[in-house]
Amino acid sequence: QVQLAESGGGLVQAGSSLTLSCVASGISFAVYHMGWYRQTPGKQRALVARITNTGSTTYEDSVKDRFTISRDFAKNTVYLQMSGLKPEDTAVYYCNARRPLGDYNFWGQGTQVTVSS
Repeated sequence: QVQLAESGGGLVQAGSSLTLSCVASGISFAVYHMGWYRQTPGKQRALVARITNTGSTTYEDSVKDRFTISRDFAKNTVYLQMSGLKPEDTAVYYCNARRPLGDYNFWGQGTQVTVSS
């Protein structure tokens, strides 16, 4: 059974930092590309950051200088370090695991991040 367990969300003030974690089980973690997406009410889920199985990273433009995605193969965990948080970063953040062939795609349950001004 595949499980992506996110943690680390919360309520913070603007300018603060948070680190989200996602522990993957039931998949061959080293094979999968991992990503963080976010969603706000009435909007589609959108990519925040992605890290490939070889460590290449991609970021959405608005977070490029503030967020860092990383992965620990020994712990089957992907992280999203967020700094300089802004109210517009408020969203539910979802962990994603996608096999490179695109045939398997899994989501976590989401973790709420709320940034107050």
